Amino acid sequence: MLNNITLKNLKIGAKFNFLLILVFIVSIVGSGIALSSVLQGRAQNEVTSQAQILIQMMNAVRDYTQNRIAPQLEPTLDTSSIFIPEVVPTFSSKEVFENFRKKSEYKNFFHKDATLNPTNLVDKADSFETQLVERFRNDSKTQEITGFRNLPEGEVFYIARPLKITQQKCLRCHSTPDQAPKSQLVTYGSENGFGWQLNQIVSAQIISVPSQEIFANAQRTWILVMGLLITIFAIVVFLINFLIKKYVIQRIRKIEKIAQKVSIGDMSADFEESSNDEIGGLAEAFNRMKASLKIAMEMLNSQN
Repeated sequence: MLNNITLKNLKIGAKFNFLLILVFIVSIVGSGIALSSVLQGRAQNEVTSQAQILIQMMNAVRDYTQNRIAPQLEPTLDTSSIFIPEVVPTFSSKEVFENFRKKSEYKNFFHKDATLNPTNLVDKADSFETQLVERFRNDSKTQEITGFRNLPEGEVFYIARPLKITQQKCLRCHSTPDQAPKSQLVTYGSENGFGWQLNQIVSAQIISVPSQEIFANAQRTWILVMGLLITIFAIVVFLINFLIKKYVIQRIRKIEKIAQKVSIGDMSADFEESSNDEIGGLAEAFNRMKASLKIAMEMLNSQN
């Protein structure tokens, strides 16, 4: 009720400005929310796309190693005194990715085949990665887990996929120490990387992509666009207010002043309006009303 009384007491210009500013605020807030949602979605799609490309690249390296390199090197495992790590797909993909990370712009990208019981302890899963492996083991239908994780290098977006032992030949190096190549035992010992079983999920393949800068860019874009929108809206509001004041309010005020003079008996004042719009029609109607009033007053005076 207080708002209604306040609005009634405001002049037309003030009411119009109030409504215009209200529309302006609602439009800016709505635009800001919509734009933020779009930009956040684009940033999410960008980091997801980067992670998916990298994980596909690593899988291509793994497949090449397993199908082309491993068959060439496996016969040497029993005859060589030194274990050749290139025979292991995980080693190959890790080395390729480390070469990729040597460029400064990719130094905060990470790849790891996080394993619960690895032969090489470099691949051992930390507590967070262990939880991912356990989730894959507990739900065989889950083929991918995504999310954000804070690392010392900053926030990253990660994609994790399960790695399962699907070939019997892989168990030669991971079932029991007595079946493993002697060169493997010399290099890595007989304590780690054994007891694996066929069709068992032993690792989580994890690709991590830095997301902080991408989302920061989205935030900067939002601020820039919103600044432009606010500036444009402010200019539009100013122009509309100026035009309304010049072509509507000032003309109405002029008619009001003349009507005040006529109301106190000044019949010499005319409602001068040359426009054919609604305000011009109002002025013409007032002129006719003034003329009728003048005739009526003259007839009244003549009778007296």
